[in-house]
Amino acid sequence: MRKFLTLLLVLMLAVFSSNVAVYAQDSTATTTEQEAAPQEEQQETAAPADVDAPVEGPSGYQLVKKYFIDGDPIWMSPVLLCMILGLAFCIERIITLNIGTVNTDRLLARIDDELKTGNVEGALEVCKSTQGPTASVLYEGIRNAKDGPEAVEKAIVSYGSVQMGLLEKGLVWISLFIALAPMLGFLGTVIGMIQAFDRIEQVGDISPTIVAGGIKVALLTTVFGLIVAIILQLFYNYIVSKIDSIVNKMEDASISVVDILAQNNIFKK
Repeated sequence: MRKFLTLLLVLMLAVFSSNVAVYAQDSTATTTEQEAAPQEEQQETAAPADVDAPVEGPSGYQLVKKYFIDGDPIWMSPVLLCMILGLAFCIERIITLNIGTVNTDRLLARIDDELKTGNVEGALEVCKSTQGPTASVLYEGIRNAKDGPEAVEKAIVSYGSVQMGLLEKGLVWISLFIALAPMLGFLGTVIGMIQAFDRIEQVGDISPTIVAGGIKVALLTTVFGLIVAIILQLFYNYIVSKIDSIVNKMEDASISVVDILAQNNIFKK
């Protein structure tokens, strides 16, 4: 699954990069043709605009590509890389957590049915055949039932800590990309302002045309960095809430399985 997601994201990055390059080449070619054409020819070919004709603006994807190029790909590419890698970790965590989410009430009912007949091996098989951290923790608890309730609780606590670490795997990287994306955007902001002041120093005059390019780079990199951070933050909060839900169900199920073992007199056998 992880290799598939990695390959998919690499393909997405390659397609986006190729489209950006084609768009940049088309824009350069169009500008060159317009500059080479005589002014008289442009005036002859120009037709009066039809007021009633519908005006179609650029699509959202084309608009994003345009601003990506205007913001200087040198400074926008690291922000895009943060988004792609951050989304890769988010998608992997969401898929893993959704697969590991089980109906604990149904799982406990199946375990109770097996233990009522004294079939401890059957209860272990139920846990083994169920995916998710809750079933794994219950398996370790039931497996140590022959040593008494203290051993069951100790096994549940110990193995529960291991499962907690597995659930939170990759969150540190998502947090890194959430913090890194705005920083890279602000870095582009500083670079853009430096470029604007360099042009002012070279020309010796302050005019909107001279400083517009540098300021545009500064603003676009900041905007894209903040957008990436916001998107990843939303996914991060969803993942954390999902982990909390699984942990709460796991703790409730752990308490319930000890009671089920005691009610069915498993500790006395």
